[in-house]
Amino acid sequence: MSKTIKVVQPAGILDGVSVNQLRREVNDVVESGANIVLVDFQEVTFMNSTGLGALVATLKTVQAAGGQLFICSLCDQVKMIFELTKMNRVFKSFANREDFERQITPVS
Repeated sequence: MSKTIKVVQPAGILDGVSVNQLRREVNDVVESGANIVLVDFQEVTFMNSTGLGALVATLKTVQAAGGQLFICSLCDQVKMIFELTKMNRVFKSFANREDFERQITPVS
């Protein structure tokens, strides 16, 4: 089975206003056949508990479809949220997209 990798890259503040877009994007890539989803936080400057809850919901969506969800490029504030809530144990995180590609993307 070949791996189909899709990247979702939210930007700005990940809160109650913007989480619906994140959920839609992840649903769309899962429906398009992606079985590996990377949420790249490079452009996210802040995330609150609503953003974290939406991310957990997207993880469940991806897993229910038989896929895997990974995250990368967390800023210090977002990294702290993950550590305080112990979500760093739930989500597989990479320092950046290059690190993800090195470890996850199969070598041809």
